[in-house]
Amino acid sequence: MRVLLTFLIVVLFVSCSEKHNNEAFSSVEIKTIYEDSVSIRAIEIMGDNLGYAGSNGVFGSVELATGKIMESIEKYHTIIPEFRAIAHTTKDFFMLSVANPALLYKTGDNGRMELVYMEEDENVFYDAMIFWNDNEGIAVGDSMNGCLSIIITRDGGVSWKKISCSELPEALEGEGAFAASNTNIANINGKTWIATNKSRVYFTGDKGKTWEIQNTPVSSNVETQGIFSIDFYDENIGFAIGGDFTKPEVNTANKAVTVDGGNTWQLIADGQNPQYKSCVQFVPGSNGNGLVAVGFTGVSYSNDRGETWKQLSEESFYTIRFQNEKIAYAAGKNRIARLIFN
Repeated sequence: MRVLLTFLIVVLFVSCSEKHNNEAFSSVEIKTIYEDSVSIRAIEIMGDNLGYAGSNGVFGSVELATGKIMESIEKYHTIIPEFRAIAHTTKDFFMLSVANPALLYKTGDNGRMELVYMEEDENVFYDAMIFWNDNEGIAVGDSMNGCLSIIITRDGGVSWKKISCSELPEALEGEGAFAASNTNIANINGKTWIATNKSRVYFTGDKGKTWEIQNTPVSSNVETQGIFSIDFYDENIGFAIGGDFTKPEVNTANKAVTVDGGNTWQLIADGQNPQYKSCVQFVPGSNGNGLVAVGFTGVSYSNDRGETWKQLSEESFYTIRFQNEKIAYAAGKNRIARLIFN
């Protein structure tokens, strides 16, 4: 445990200048780099390492150059939490469990993960988390008492405060998010979009101080349907994807694009594949044209901002993150894999 925590604290998060890549992908090579009996829906690339957390209280990191794995298990008394949201700053690693009690941990100074936020309620369920900078971060959960559950830190994750319903838009009946890939939240330069199972997008341009609703045409007629994942390439170009995980073959009204920061959204590739997906990410350096979407329905790719798609693999994943223009890492049931796009 001490070795893992020390590693997570001191790891440097290296950023590289983005290059432009307009070359279309035609295939993907997939190599498993981690296998265990754990469901992983939250991964983050942290410089030369990949952080992850999942079911059975499992969390850890993979050194991308060597494949070396450092892993541990976090328990709360007799409770074994399921982690579906993680985030990081240049100093700390964070992980958040889904259900009652909600448990949010950060790397501590005593060789253990430190519990910095706990919420106990039969209705509590957190879905995703992200940091704006080293001091400010946000996590979102299903609605309680008439509004989404949103907690914010302004001190580097040491303390978290839940936003009052009086400061948030009123939630629709049963509104929340899908804890499927830790990509319900997208952030560009402090502008933040949160996608819900009711196919609405909560937007804040000032890091959670004020909020407005953006409506999308993505279908959400039943509780298993809605937006599962959202990503933005820049402050204007964004993409949302989802569907119905109980009817994964349905490909109508499950994809939408915006080019004006979410003020307006349009359905795209309607009635065409891809069908249900749990995660979508823009390809770095693609000018906002390259998209990869994953789910238990396989890996799909678009080179024209979602107008047409190609199925590159039938292999199942829950979530994906790009390391650079051609290499990504994806996680799912019992594994993490490296994806090389060609």
